[in-house]
Amino acid sequence: MRPVHTALAVLVAAVWGFNFVVIEIGLGHFPPLLLSALRFLAAALPAVFLVGRPKVAWKWVIGVGVALGIAKFGLLFTGMAAGMPAGLSSLVLQVQAVFTAALATVVLRERPGRVRLIGMVVALAGIGVAAADGGASGPVLGFVLVVAAAACWGVSNVLTRKAAPPDALNFMVWVCTVPVLPLLALSLLLEGPERDLAALRALDWSGVAVIGYVAWVSTVFGFGAWGYLLRRYPASSVAPFSLLVPVFGMSSAALVLGESVSGPRWLAAALLVGGVGLTSLAPARAKPRTAAAAPVSAVGAPGAAAASPAP
Repeated sequence: MRPVHTALAVLVAAVWGFNFVVIEIGLGHFPPLLLSALRFLAAALPAVFLVGRPKVAWKWVIGVGVALGIAKFGLLFTGMAAGMPAGLSSLVLQVQAVFTAALATVVLRERPGRVRLIGMVVALAGIGVAAADGGASGPVLGFVLVVAAAACWGVSNVLTRKAAPPDALNFMVWVCTVPVLPLLALSLLLEGPERDLAALRALDWSGVAVIGYVAWVSTVFGFGAWGYLLRRYPASSVAPFSLLVPVFGMSSAALVLGESVSGPRWLAAALLVGGVGLTSLAPARAKPRTAAAAPVSAVGAPGAAAASPAP
């Protein structure tokens, strides 16, 4: 990769890592489901009027919108609101690569090779260490919710790979339109209209900056730049930069929020990042299929699991 594009990939990873700190700050202004709804509303408008019509079938837009927007981010924001630290969240969420590989084995009929299986075991060992460390220092519910969010992210990754959108930014903008109303409805039902109205009435420039960052910087800029890199370079060249996300997430959480990073957490980070790297970048062996099914195998190319981190 050219140096300027390498710098762009590192910048995107930094933006996505710092996004967890911004979410933590935002949860001090908004209930989690309302914050998630506002994030997608701001990301969709006015971009949805500028990117043109969806370039894939609506079933894929809706499917990814439900799995990624409603389930994954709803669980992530709720888990962080329940006490899951921002830095640990950025780390644990990367186990999505294991869920993606496991689901791809069933749905896309990819046969994981030995290296990928080793990577999955190593990453799961990292989750075990993180769970033991998190259970001793934080709420278990928050940890479980973030792991569930990673599983939903794996579902959305497989759906995205089957959809094979030709324009990542166009696809993500339309996906952002799907969760808005369901998340608002869930917020009114579970968090209550009084709490939502109080948060909106107390909206200040800090709250506006949070929404602007998670919507426009993390989502629109992040996905636009990542999609640009994927159009110019193989996924195997771009994907490794996604492993920097928890590095930036944990370091920025320590610097900005004062979160401590224990020895077991560093061990969990090493296991998770190493395992995710092996799981995401090791090639999968596709089962023989007919010519009509060939395009699906192209979607499941090596590195695709990590090529669209979508934080």
